[in-house]
Amino acid sequence: MKINRYEDMNLQELDVMKEIGSIGTSHAATALSQLLQREVRITIPKVKILGYNGAVKRIGNEEEIVGATLVQMSGDLNGLMLFLYDRHFAKRLLKKLLEKDYEDFHAMDDMAFSALKEVGNIIICSYINAFSTLVGVDINLSVPSSTVNMLGGILTVPMVEFGYETDKLMYCNADFLVDGKSIPSWLLMLPDIDSLNTILGKLGV
Repeated sequence: MKINRYEDMNLQELDVMKEIGSIGTSHAATALSQLLQREVRITIPKVKILGYNGAVKRIGNEEEIVGATLVQMSGDLNGLMLFLYDRHFAKRLLKKLLEKDYEDFHAMDDMAFSALKEVGNIIICSYINAFSTLVGVDINLSVPSSTVNMLGGILTVPMVEFGYETDKLMYCNADFLVDGKSIPSWLLMLPDIDSLNTILGKLGV
């Protein structure tokens, strides 16, 4: 049955989306492991359908400064994919990649931001490649854009983009474990409603 809103999904449909989200996140961890040339594991991913306020509370607070990589999806699916990370993620990743210490986002230079943008792009592409293979759809991704801003400001982008259809988004949280240390990050996938129906139809639910 066609749905008109994210919250119209039943438990079976939600479980299927959660399973796909978990597999996609596992592939993202593998890609990060190859980039860092060391073992990267992940905690069990938590996949939920949340409203704007719920997503903010899960990640931090509206005024917290975070980094983000965003790509647009087109093809069989249309929507946005957003990878969010805090300064702890950025600091640890840059130490591994560039062998330099950056205390926070304000201390980072162009090389650091370029590296973080590439990491975000690799994680998103790995997630989407796994997702598209599982569902059986072709998804094209735009050139990634990257920003550092307050969390509330960054999350207004998907709300403005799709607010006329829904005030919900698909939230996927898993901590990457690098050298035994936990590095939190968040993936937000926002297919539009037609695309969400395409996904559910392809999966037979």
